[in-house]
Amino acid sequence: MGAVRGPVARPWRFAAEACALLVAVVVAFPLYWMVLGAFKPAGEVRSSEPRPWTLAPSLDSFRRVFGQQEFGRYFLNSLVVAGAVVIASGVIAFLAATAVTRFRFRFRTTLLIMFLVAQMVPVEALTIPLFFLMRDFGQLNTLGSLILPHIAFSLPFAIWMLRGFVKAVPEALEEAAYLDGASRARFLWQILFPLVLPGLVVTSAFSFISAWNDFLFAKSFIISDTSQSTLPMALLVFYKPDDPDWGGVMAGSTVMTIPVLVFFVLVQRRLVSGLGGAVKD
Repeated sequence: MGAVRGPVARPWRFAAEACALLVAVVVAFPLYWMVLGAFKPAGEVRSSEPRPWTLAPSLDSFRRVFGQQEFGRYFLNSLVVAGAVVIASGVIAFLAATAVTRFRFRFRTTLLIMFLVAQMVPVEALTIPLFFLMRDFGQLNTLGSLILPHIAFSLPFAIWMLRGFVKAVPEALEEAAYLDGASRARFLWQILFPLVLPGLVVTSAFSFISAWNDFLFAKSFIISDTSQSTLPMALLVFYKPDDPDWGGVMAGSTVMTIPVLVFFVLVQRRLVSGLGGAVKD
């Protein structure tokens, strides 16, 4: 059977690898075009005949980006927002996922269904209600107006994701820990937390990307105090309806992408195991 299946399997495997390569090229091409536009001189960027290469790379676009006086502040604000969202949503989701998995209480199923329903509501539909909510609480023009909504929107997915990891940890392990004298808090943080860490890395990656790339909330909630703006808002400096600086936009976008790439490099092993559901008995 192996001799028969081998030759038949090879064409299918080749086709699958070719499709995967094609998808990778399609996904990577916009990133390539962005980086290329960042290094192209102004004349080539504005050319009516764009070419997928440049023979005269230039750093002028990056100089204009880093020459902006507030760019460093915008970068720091983005780090604060993304870091706060990742940490807060991770801790809350871990505790909530443990609660809905290990404990039996009334309306538990209803609560889980509400998490699913919350994911179905478009963010755009809630922007105006959130604006009035932030205004009433005096949070407009503050980083809190960006942190709180992102925590709220990242929690439903994070809780559902971590629920599967917590459920995969056998209850016998918990009982053995209690018999050995471990308290509930010690089991929670020293035993259960390391086991669900791959899933936590996955949810943190999605939370980080969502908060780091956010433009809608930053544009809606940061109205007058530009010192509280984030990196996506900095791109507006280079976009003018009459004379857009596409080189500056591409260079700024490239700089914005670097922290995301660094984050993925740091967590890639945990991320792969988390996507594969790597919690074993």
